[in-house]
Amino acid sequence: MTIDKLKVGQLYKSSATISEEVIEHFAQATGDHNPIHLNEDYAKGTIFKKRVAHGMLQAGILSGVLGTRFPGLGTIYLSQTLKFLKPVFIGDEITFRLRVLELFKEKSRVRLETVCINQRGEIVLTGEALVMIPA
Repeated sequence: MTIDKLKVGQLYKSSATISEEVIEHFAQATGDHNPIHLNEDYAKGTIFKKRVAHGMLQAGILSGVLGTRFPGLGTIYLSQTLKFLKPVFIGDEITFRLRVLELFKEKSRVRLETVCINQRGEIVLTGEALVMIPA
């Protein structure tokens, strides 16, 4: 998608289910083997009472959405802010909602609101991204 096809306020949504396998692959890829993510017995003794997904897993999926679906192929991440609001558990379906906040046409850059929402309608992550899209 080119910058001329984007409009301030434009929305994009996609969803993904957070599975045990996805969490395990993310742990392998990042080296984050914190037992809160991988060990049910350990997680039972925490504030969450069960395993939680890595917060950065949602951010990683968001990166994939930005770079391949919206704005699309070839998009380059320039910056991202993140605020983790609620835990994400195995089996949660997360909706990734992107909204165009600002366009910088001369530099092919887009500022986006990034929000992740679980199947209960709870916002689990918020932030803003600045990306550069192919001309």
